[in-house]
Amino acid sequence: MKVYSTDKIRNITLLGHSGAGKTSLVEAMLYNSKAIDRMGRVGDGNTVSDFTEEEISRGSSINTSYAACEWKNCKFNLIDTPGDFDFSGEQRLAMRVGDISLIVCTARDGSVAVGAEKAIRMSEKQGMPLALYINRVDEPNASFERTVKVYQEAYGTKVVPLSIPIMEGETMIGYIDVLAQKAYKIGERDAKSEITLPQDLEEPSARYYNELMERIAETDEELMMKFFDEEEFTAGEIEKGLEEAIVTGSLIPVFGGSVVSNLGVTFFMDTIERFFPKPTNTPPLKAYKADGTEFDLACDETGPLGIFVFKTIVDPFVGRISLIKVQSGVFTDDHNVYNLENGGEERIHSLNVMRGKKQFEVDKLVAGDIGAITKLSHTLTNQTLSSKEEPLRIKKVEMPAPCLTMAITSEKSGEEDKVMQGMNRLSDEDISFEIYNNAETGQMLIAGQGEIQLLTLCTKLKNKFGTGAVLSEMRVPYRETIRKKVRVQGRHKKQSGGSGQYGDVWIRFEPGMEDDLVFETEVVGGAVPRNYFPAVEKGLREAIKEGPLAGYPVVRLKAILDDGSYHDVDSNEISFVQAARLAYRAGMPQADPVILEPISALQVHIPDDYLGDIMGDISKRRGRILGMGADPEESGYQIVQAEAPASELTKYATDLRSMTQGRGYFTLEFARYETAPGDVSQKVIAASQANADA
Repeated sequence: MKVYSTDKIRNITLLGHSGAGKTSLVEAMLYNSKAIDRMGRVGDGNTVSDFTEEEISRGSSINTSYAACEWKNCKFNLIDTPGDFDFSGEQRLAMRVGDISLIVCTARDGSVAVGAEKAIRMSEKQGMPLALYINRVDEPNASFERTVKVYQEAYGTKVVPLSIPIMEGETMIGYIDVLAQKAYKIGERDAKSEITLPQDLEEPSARYYNELMERIAETDEELMMKFFDEEEFTAGEIEKGLEEAIVTGSLIPVFGGSVVSNLGVTFFMDTIERFFPKPTNTPPLKAYKADGTEFDLACDETGPLGIFVFKTIVDPFVGRISLIKVQSGVFTDDHNVYNLENGGEERIHSLNVMRGKKQFEVDKLVAGDIGAITKLSHTLTNQTLSSKEEPLRIKKVEMPAPCLTMAITSEKSGEEDKVMQGMNRLSDEDISFEIYNNAETGQMLIAGQGEIQLLTLCTKLKNKFGTGAVLSEMRVPYRETIRKKVRVQGRHKKQSGGSGQYGDVWIRFEPGMEDDLVFETEVVGGAVPRNYFPAVEKGLREAIKEGPLAGYPVVRLKAILDDGSYHDVDSNEISFVQAARLAYRAGMPQADPVILEPISALQVHIPDDYLGDIMGDISKRRGRILGMGADPEESGYQIVQAEAPASELTKYATDLRSMTQGRGYFTLEFARYETAPGDVSQKVIAASQANADA
C-alpha cells in the first residue's frame, strides 16, 4: 500500500449497539475497494476485523481492530469497535484516533438503540463529528424513514439523510442521492445507473434536500442570507458548506442500505472521500513536554514526532503488535523512538498498516495516519512515542473505572500463579481491568466493566496460555468491634525446666473512635515494667486480626493496660505477648461484640424515566437515598446519591444494566463501616463457621 498525504486520509471509528452491523460494513467497504476478494460473514467466523478465537466463537467483536483500504486516491482507516458495554475502554481509545464517529444502527429499531445512544453521548462529550448508517433496510418490518424520524426526535433537525433507499417491498433496488436529487439503480458494486425518482419518494427527497441546504447555510453568514433570499447555492458553496457542517457537528449525515447484501455502500464510500473530516480538521490534542509544560499538538506533518498507541495485540507468533496513530510529524521505518513516560528507547523493526490481522509494510506514516509496529519493549496502550531530541507525551484517554469485582481462582489447584501471570499479560491488550490479591480475604480479585468482559478474559486465558480460571462472588471484608467495657486478666505461665515464661496483665477493653487500635497504659508502681509495654501492644495488634464472632479484623477498639505482674527471671517479651493475647481472647466475648459491614457511597447516573425504579431498588438493598438532581453534563439524566451495604452491591453493575437497558452507570467508593443488622450478622457468622469446618 502506498503512502498517502494527510489530506488524503480518512479515519472512521465505527460505533453502535452490538449486532448492528459494524463489522459487516467494514467487510463490504473492503470488498468494494478490492482489498479482499469476497465478503466474509460474522456468522461464518471469516470476517477481516473479527479474527481472534474468542470473537469467532462468540460471533461478535470484543477487541478494537482496524483495516486500511484505498478508495479513489484516498486511504480509509476503518476502526471497528465492540458494541457491548463491557468494552467501553476499547471504544474510548478507538475514538481518540478517529476523526469522525460512525454510528451504525438498523432500520428495525423502533427507538434509538442503547449502544447508539451511548456512542453518540460519548462522541458529543469529546466534540467528535458524527455520521449515521442505517443498516438492514431490506429486512421485514424495517423502515428507513421511521428510523430517521426516531433519531431526529432525539437529536434534532441536524440529523439529515444524504441517501434514501428505494424499496420494492422488502428489496432495495436503488437509492436517492439527496444532494444531487437523483435516483440510481443498484448494480454491480453499486455501479451508477440513473433511474426515474419514484413518485412516493419525491416529497421526502425534497424535504430532506431543503433541510440539508439549511444546515449548509448555517456554516456561513453569506450562505444564510442567500438561503433566506431563496437563492440557489453554487456547487462549490454546497461542497464547502457540507464539509464544514459535518466537521463542526451542525450536521449528522445519514446513510442507508444493507451491508450484508452490499447495497448502498459505494455511495457512502464516495461521500466519505468527498466530505468526511480530514485529520487536519480535528482539534489539536493536549500534550506535555519533558518539563511538564502543556501545549496543543496539532495534526501537522512538520510538527514534532508524536505517536499515540491505542491498542496492543499479543500475537503468539509475532509477539506484541502495537496499533498507533501518528498525531504529528512523519514516522519512518528507520526512526527509533523514545517513551517519555518511562524513559525507554524503542527500536523500530518495521512500519506496517493493518487489515485485521494481516500486515503490509510501508516506508513511513505521516501525521494523521494509522499503522502498526511490532515488538515494543517498554511501551503500552495509552502511551506516547516521540523523538528523544524533542520528547513529549500526549494526554492519556481516561479509562472507565472498574464497576464489577469478582473472585478468580484457577481450575486446577496450585495454578494461581499462572492465572495471575496470564492475566497480567492480557492486561497488555486490555488496560481497563485490574487483577490483584486481597490479603485480608485471601482471594485473587479481578475488576472490570461487567461479567461479559471478565468471562471473555477467562476464555482468552485458556486459549492463549492453557490456564483455566473460574469466577465467583467476592467475599465482603467485614469487620468486628465491641459495644461494652470489660476488664480482664491475661496470665501466661510456662515452666519446662530451667528458665520459664511468665507474663501477667490486666487490660480494660472499651469501644474506641478510631479504626486502628488505640493502646494506652495506666500501670502504677512498676507492676509491669515499661520495657514490656511494646510487647503487650504487639500481642494485641496480632490478636485483633481475628475477631471473636467470625474471624474478621477488629476495629474501633481501645485497650488500657492498668495492672499486672512479672517475674525477675521468667518474664520476657514473648511472655507478655502471649499474656496480651489471652486477655484479648477472654475479654472480647464479654464486651458485646458485633459485626460491622462496609457501606459504599453510590453515584448513579440514569435516564429520568428510570428514577423511581432505581430509588426503589436501592431501598430494597437496604440503601439510603442522600440526594438527587439533574445531571449537569447529560440532558435527560438524573444523578442519584446514595449509600448501601457493599454486600448488596456485588452484582450491581449487572443489575443496573438490566434495569435501565444498559443506559445507567455508576461510581462506587468505600464510605465507612456500620453495625450490621442481626440477620446479616447471623449469616456472616454461619458462613464463617461453615468455611472453618470445611
